Amino acid sequence: MAVIINENYLLIKSNYIFSEINQRVEKYQNDNPDVDIIRMGIGDVTRPLPRAVVEKFTEAVQEMGDAKSFRGYGPEQGYDFLINEIIKNDYAPRGIDLAPDEVFISDGAKCDTGNIQEIFGLLNTVAVTDPVYPVYVESNVMAGRTGPMGDDGRYQKLVYIPCTEDNGFVPELPTTPVDLIYLCFPNNPTGTALTKEQLAQWVDYARENNSIILFDAAYEAYIREDNIPHSIYEIEGAREVAIEFRSFSKNAGFTGTRCAFTVVPQELVGFDGEGNPHSINSLWNRRQTTKFNGVSYPIQMATCAVYSPEGQKEINESIDYYMNNASIIRNSLENLGLRVYGGINSPYIWVKTPQAMDSWQFFDLLLDEAHVVGTPGVGFGPSGEGYLRLTAFNTLENTEKAMERISKLNL
Repeated sequence: MAVIINENYLLIKSNYIFSEINQRVEKYQNDNPDVDIIRMGIGDVTRPLPRAVVEKFTEAVQEMGDAKSFRGYGPEQGYDFLINEIIKNDYAPRGIDLAPDEVFISDGAKCDTGNIQEIFGLLNTVAVTDPVYPVYVESNVMAGRTGPMGDDGRYQKLVYIPCTEDNGFVPELPTTPVDLIYLCFPNNPTGTALTKEQLAQWVDYARENNSIILFDAAYEAYIREDNIPHSIYEIEGAREVAIEFRSFSKNAGFTGTRCAFTVVPQELVGFDGEGNPHSINSLWNRRQTTKFNGVSYPIQMATCAVYSPEGQKEINESIDYYMNNASIIRNSLENLGLRVYGGINSPYIWVKTPQAMDSWQFFDLLLDEAHVVGTPGVGFGPSGEGYLRLTAFNTLENTEKAMERISKLNL
């Protein structure tokens, strides 16, 4: 008897988009070793960790090297000292009351948004915006919740909610009831954001349809406009219908350090096959205690420094730095006559491809002639075709250089 694989993995029709980009860029670099390639595709930060974070990290590592202060396994849910800082600084000032057992520290929002689907049944109807962060879709494909992909590039059992120029990249409410709804705002990849009024419509929908919103707020630190909510829990009733994911990767430079958290309110319930309610918080806690050993003590101590006055000052400087890059990208592309979105409440710029090019054609043009790497919009879903995403996470020098190169192209 041979080992049987999980055949749902075979339903994924292409490589993970960022792996595909890396392969293409690596081949191009090998073929052109002297070319200076500027990478503005993957959303990885370039500025170093804040000094306050490094100092606290170093201090905690020294503790781990002393028998008197050494720590082994920590709580899977995270240490209270970090959870309390999160509640005190990220939620209380916005009038949001959270209990410590509603916050779960993790090693990344990507992991949590991919893993959260495990605690829900396979018969749930899942809705995603289109374009969408690929992890939401592909983790459900792997679980067996989607069926095969159709000729239109959409998985048969997923409900796709197009976000296009026609609707201002604001998703419209589903016309049929859905159970799980993935929302990411400020949005990756389009860079657009929802107002409180727009997000409230989704909360109302979820309450009316007994749905659960999986709300990815990884980019909330980049919000500039006053009417854009930083947390879904700013909306009345959201505690009953929403799980929120946050990350320290893009605000504090933790892409290589790994720390994030997920909020699961106690009010949130799901139902078994007989209609009995069950706590979603308890299910997530059970999943984490079984499959996760927690984020290391030094990392969590370092993360606490994010909330210190020194840490906040340095973090805000980095965010301003990246958003200045975003303005440079946005203004440069608009001056070339391109249609550009995002870059106002987000470090992502979503640009319409010129001359009716498809996404990969524009990707190749930028790589071949400007030596600039973006992310083809089609990698985020069918509605992303005809667009390309650029990030503001490179250095100011490289950002200006990239825009100068692109400005010389015949677009």
